[in-house]
Amino acid sequence: MLAKSTNVFQQMSENEILNLIERARQAGQRIIATNGCFDILHIGHLRYLEKSKKLGDLLVVGINSDLSVKALKGPSRPINNQADRAELLLGLKPVDFVIIFEETDACNFLKQVKPDVYTKGGDYSPDELKNWPEYKTAQLLGCKIEIISLIEGKSSTQTINKINDASL
Repeated sequence: MLAKSTNVFQQMSENEILNLIERARQAGQRIIATNGCFDILHIGHLRYLEKSKKLGDLLVVGINSDLSVKALKGPSRPINNQADRAELLLGLKPVDFVIIFEETDACNFLKQVKPDVYTKGGDYSPDELKNWPEYKTAQLLGCKIEIISLIEGKSSTQTINKINDASL
């Protein structure tokens, strides 16, 4: 796992990160969490993370492990491995911590982080989210769910498809 301290990346255990998050919570800081594959970073990711960070003090990003990305997106994914994805995310100003998780859903990640606010991208409607296991977990934890609007036409899948089409 990685954490950022004054723009210096530090290798930390998951327990160390969770302890820092808990200390921040006890100090009155508002914890924001989001998750995803974040396979090929683009401007849509940056804007989404900036909007998420504005909702609180500390932004924790959960990323799917390489194995869980394969399970979700297919055998040709991820394009970038989990270590590279984690370090790239930490290079973005709004991101404070990155935790890699093995599951295909983020329920355990949410249970560990216990955020005040959980953000999801606007490509999901509120009704769709209610069917997700993360929604039920967030409800049980008492955290607010915020849907963040996305930039139209910006996604890793669309970028990959564009590259694939160009190579034909």
